Amino acid sequence: QVQLVESGGGLVQAGGSLRLSCAVSGSIFSIKTMGWYRQAPGKQRDLVATITSGDNINYADSVKGRFTISRDNAKKTVYLQMNSLKPGDTAVYFCNAEIYSSWFSVLSTYWGQGTQVTVSS
Repeated sequence: QVQLVESGGGLVQAGGSLRLSCAVSGSIFSIKTMGWYRQAPGKQRDLVATITSGDNINYADSVKGRFTISRDNAKKTVYLQMNSLKPGDTAVYFCNAEIYSSWFSVLSTYWGQGTQVTVSS
């Protein structure tokens, strides 16, 4: 059983910073792409940033220059450093990982439970 557990969300004033973490645990053979997505009330879930096992990174245009994604493969953890936060960044943030549970398994996508980020003006 694979689990993704996020932490680090909270309430912050505009211009402030937060750092999200997402730790992967359970039956894991290999982790490929990891990422962060967010969902604001009444809106669809959108990509924020992804990072591959080869450290290729992709950001949504709305967060480029403000957010930084990174991963620690030894800790099976992905991070999202969020700076210069804006009220428009308010959302539930979900982490995501593509994982082989064993050498013979198919690549499967797993999601965390989400962590709330609220940015006040």
